[in-house]
Amino acid sequence: MLRGVSPRNNATSLKQFPRKHILLIAGIVAVVIGLTLMLSLGQLQSDSSEMSLAIDVHQLSIGDSVLNASSDIQNIKKQEDDRSAIVTISNDITSKLGKWHTVKIKSGDNLSVIFTKQGLGSDVVRAIVSTPKLGKVVTKIRPRETLEFRINNRGELTQLRYVQSKLKSIFFSKTNSGYRAELIRLEPQIRIAYSHGEIERSLFITSQRVGLSDRLTMKLAGIFGWDIDFIQDIRRGDGFHLIYEEKYLNDKKLGDGNILAATFRNQGKTYTAVRYTDSKGDTSYYSPSGQSMKKAFLRAPVDFARISSRFNPNRLHPVFKTKRPHRGVDYAAPTNTPIRAAGDGRVKFAGWQRGYGNVVYIQHPSNIVTVYAHQNKIRRGLKKGRLVKQGQTIGYVGQTGWATGPHLHYEFRLNGRHRNPVTVKLPDASPIKKEEMARFKAHSQKMLVYLENTSKALLAKQ
Repeated sequence: MLRGVSPRNNATSLKQFPRKHILLIAGIVAVVIGLTLMLSLGQLQSDSSEMSLAIDVHQLSIGDSVLNASSDIQNIKKQEDDRSAIVTISNDITSKLGKWHTVKIKSGDNLSVIFTKQGLGSDVVRAIVSTPKLGKVVTKIRPRETLEFRINNRGELTQLRYVQSKLKSIFFSKTNSGYRAELIRLEPQIRIAYSHGEIERSLFITSQRVGLSDRLTMKLAGIFGWDIDFIQDIRRGDGFHLIYEEKYLNDKKLGDGNILAATFRNQGKTYTAVRYTDSKGDTSYYSPSGQSMKKAFLRAPVDFARISSRFNPNRLHPVFKTKRPHRGVDYAAPTNTPIRAAGDGRVKFAGWQRGYGNVVYIQHPSNIVTVYAHQNKIRRGLKKGRLVKQGQTIGYVGQTGWATGPHLHYEFRLNGRHRNPVTVKLPDASPIKKEEMARFKAHSQKMLVYLENTSKALLAKQ
């Protein structure tokens, strides 16, 4: 039977071991205890570090959110303050200057009547009109233009905008001494367009069919009008090609510009014209060889009028029923159709003559005189001695004097003798000068190549 060991016996037993063994055992025990303590402390520090890191990260996240939220609130408040400031400024401006009100000008309107309807007195009209340089322009208002008024709560005209077109306006603003004015011009974007047509009935009908404006059609006829009579000479199958400018503002078409180059085929013959501006700034149309498309005289002084009576030395007079020479050409046209000066010259007579009614005589170089009779009215301000330019309106078709219907009686006199205006050889205008020829040729070739290539490209798609 085994017996338990008592502490006393343990002590006695330890004494039986050698001293160095006891020290070795004690050292081993100390090392084990030390390692155990170190591992425990390390785990504790690790747990503490992880906890601290987690707390720091959590605190950082919360802090950022708070900061961001605070920043957002501040931004929102700033935006609201800005909007409030803008509204306040806008209200202040409206209160000080007033709101805009637009008036569209109609036929018969004048400045005094328009201003009176806006509650503005004659003193305001005088102040606007007396504005240096640009004030007088407002007195020439025309239908379809607009006046934009800005009147404050005290009934004062603080600003005025006179809109003449989408590209041109005059801006008036009130000062301590009256008003100041500023001319505002907008530059349109120019795009090059192409068009062509084959005539079936008339130039105008064909032009409308292919989308050309009446204004552009008139320009086309004006370019070739010295060589082609668009009333008498046009035939079915004639045709035209042209490149021209289109004006745009903010991608919206405002209208047409200049014709840059064009060809017109009439009765088998093709006429070509190129627009050219010389080094002095003078612009005209020329043939590819540099000859002016103009003649010194227009073939007809009324656009698209019908010849109702030709030059005839043996004609029976329609009023007196007797044989009387008809020494001119009669162009039938509606009353008040504009009459143009056939060439540059000086007014020799403008007034009333018994048989001719209202009549104008123009003296031209080379001893040529042209006569324009039976006018409904002569252009205001046209008097003896006044210089006129070719194409300038000198009066309007009527039936004054011995006339049976509205028409223009037109005469062409050379050295005092009556010549047939339709067949007389007209002198040419000046061609391109020698010093301009190289520059003109380069420009002309560029335009005509563009016209030809565009024409071929579009025809190939058809």
